Amino acid sequence: MSEIRFGAFAPQGWKTELIGIADPVDKWAKCLETTLLAESLGYDSIWVYDHFHNVPAPAHETVFECWTVMAALAVATTRIRLGQMVTCTSYRPPALTAKITATIDVISGGRLDWGVGAGWYDHEYKAYGYEFPEAKVRIGMLREAVEVVKAMWSEADASYEGRYYKLAGAQCDPKPLQKPHPPIWIGGGGEQITLRVVARLADKSNFGGKPEEWAHKRDVLHGHCKDVGRDPSEIELTWSPEVCVRETEAEVREVSAMSEARGYREPFDSWQAGNLVGTPEQVAEKVRVYIDLGCTYFVPWCTDYPEHTTLKLFAEKVMPEFR
Repeated sequence: MSEIRFGAFAPQGWKTELIGIADPVDKWAKCLETTLLAESLGYDSIWVYDHFHNVPAPAHETVFECWTVMAALAVATTRIRLGQMVTCTSYRPPALTAKITATIDVISGGRLDWGVGAGWYDHEYKAYGYEFPEAKVRIGMLREAVEVVKAMWSEADASYEGRYYKLAGAQCDPKPLQKPHPPIWIGGGGEQITLRVVARLADKSNFGGKPEEWAHKRDVLHGHCKDVGRDPSEIELTWSPEVCVRETEAEVREVSAMSEARGYREPFDSWQAGNLVGTPEQVAEKVRVYIDLGCTYFVPWCTDYPEHTTLKLFAEKVMPEFR
């Protein structure tokens, strides 16, 4: 069996998980504390979102910016890998993204995973003055952005002539430490265009869904791989659900009820069916289901942040079942 790996998210505020902490300095301390705990618990990677406004609705609540957080965590940690779920193509010119990612890879000693997606949160786009074109345009920009970044990671003087982006001898020094380049995660499950971009350019895919939905996306991706002449085994399949672990299901339902009261959770049965929710035994069984479908990398979001109960129980009672 392929190596099974597990990531965790750093609580940066996007889901208003830090709202109970008043001082922004203390909020950052919690983000850092959680990262260091995840590293000590044996998680393979730590992740942040690339967003500016909260969900489910903008709330004037702290959201620490993705790449500045990456730089800070690169210095604060020693082993754990660093990922983004996922960088929004439109928020930074891809040439700048190439420079940022190469720098973070060097600062971290070669621990960067680059996650990238087409973007979707139109409220952020409009608020920050970014154009929000139709989906097929955003996905076209995603494809070109990945090509631009890969060129700048590898070429001394990169030139590129695309529909959306152009380079004319762009230099990116230093280059990333990882060879041939940091792993590229492309997030999104659009079947006609996005998964075709994944088939062409990604090292790792990331899409969601209940088991039958996830398996369907996998099959669509593998069909695109055949069409573009790529071996599907070259692309690692990953999943990033929510996770909530307690010793009893009654305790899990209590956590769910608190989240539903905030208007942030779907009905319990549906939530449990599509995520890693339950006792350690139940969650391990769901992980096995996805492994049988071909998933080998799990990056779940702990729904009980800023508490660390799920983070610890998952590491201590679920992860060892697969190592």
